[in-house]
Amino acid sequence: MVTARAVAETVCDPELPMLTLADLGVLREVFEQDGEVKVSITPTYTGCPAMDTMRDDLVHALRGAGYANVEVRTVLQPPWSSDWISERGRRKLAEAGIAPPGGAPAHGPGPVPLTLSPPERKVPCPLCGSADTELLSEFGATACKAIRRCRACAEPFEHVKEI
Repeated sequence: MVTARAVAETVCDPELPMLTLADLGVLREVFEQDGEVKVSITPTYTGCPAMDTMRDDLVHALRGAGYANVEVRTVLQPPWSSDWISERGRRKLAEAGIAPPGGAPAHGPGPVPLTLSPPERKVPCPLCGSADTELLSEFGATACKAIRRCRACAEPFEHVKEI
């Protein structure tokens, strides 16, 4: 029988189907003991609507692989960071025409400062590689993505935001 971890690592993200939950960094732990499997996942942000689908897909994949007793838990601490996306995941995003995130914004202990305008990010175009891109909308098809346009090739593209 394939290990529960190996099965869980094949489950894809419902909003970014080119990535597995492992690539995205939301698959935290897979523990198997005495025929029971416990999986821990962390949402990319509070209230992520894809969590139910992730949970269902994990249960379905693990039961399909012969694991009858499966429990999927949501773990909120530490909170997910876009830094957890694997290098393979970043390559897959770029290959799909989605700009992967840069490094997550650094801040010290305490509250994150709130500003009226987010700092302008340098996001290279995943289609032509030009660094001359502009933000069209901070809000994309999902809350974790923004819409940008490349000034060199004039193509719009999605960008996974740094969190």
